[in-house]
Amino acid sequence: MSAVVISNQPLLRPMNGHDLVAVMEVENAAYEFPWTLPIFRDCLRVGCHCYVYESPQEGIIGHGIMSVAAGECHVLNICIHPDYQRLGLGEGMVLFLLDIARQNKARVALLEVRMSNTAAYKLYTKLGFDEVGLRKSYYPARRGREDAIILARDLTVGI
Repeated sequence: MSAVVISNQPLLRPMNGHDLVAVMEVENAAYEFPWTLPIFRDCLRVGCHCYVYESPQEGIIGHGIMSVAAGECHVLNICIHPDYQRLGLGEGMVLFLLDIARQNKARVALLEVRMSNTAAYKLYTKLGFDEVGLRKSYYPARRGREDAIILARDLTVGI
């Protein structure tokens, strides 16, 4: 007799075009200024590394997107549905993407984070990212634009 293991843990798997309606629902629930459907389609089309968290009960509850080229990875989007934030899923997604980046010979990881997103900033610095610059007026905001902090992490050393 073989054992069957049933898990309530979300599955981390590659994103596909059939996921985009659910991905948009998560994106819209989590962000005041979400990405658009064409942006997600373009990421899939051009070969970005796109992944989703899928819960057995709730369906898609988060996603992560990264590009890798010329020895660098750029973490483009990490999004976890608000009902599932603060459970370690964002950290898990970032670490997973960084592993994929290393497998693809990236030596450095880059990302931008909103000045106002202190929770994400704390997560990224906990994971070994350091401030390397600022992009003025990078993100849309309620009152015009918001600056982005540019963070980088050396992928040739552990954290």
